[in-house]
Amino acid sequence: MIILGSGGHTAEMIRILVYLNFKNYSPRIYVHADTDLMSMEKVKNLEKDNTDYKILKISRSREIHQSYYTSVYTTIRAILESFPLFWTECPELVLCNGPGTCVPLCIIAFLFKVFLITQTTIIFIESFCRVTSLSLTGKILYYIADHQIVQWPYVHKQ
Repeated sequence: MIILGSGGHTAEMIRILVYLNFKNYSPRIYVHADTDLMSMEKVKNLEKDNTDYKILKISRSREIHQSYYTSVYTTIRAILESFPLFWTECPELVLCNGPGTCVPLCIIAFLFKVFLITQTTIIFIESFCRVTSLSLTGKILYYIADHQIVQWPYVHKQ
């Protein structure tokens, strides 16, 4: 399961995925926020003639400039919406790179692992633009991701 964010997050993820051997990772499940239409087009362009993938959408856990207070409610809604999606798909791997959209799915993946429902591996790749500190998503997933990859030495030292 590959979780896409809008704009730069999707561009970074696509740059990572071009090096992925699709034969080793099949089927691929792409998840994007319901208000993000560009990511879907970028996935279709990346996958070209492949048929072993699907694109799903979930509610955004936090809109740009949304207050943290109200984002608690939208995040809870996104978690509840993510539960049946995750239950149905049962991915072995969740790959994400920074968008808040990944938090609900990673929380569900972590809970499924705690309750021995699945053994999903969560890999979080911090956005390339985070040169001095982790993003809010990175700080949250620090405690539940199996692997967290940062791309700048200063962020690694934190």
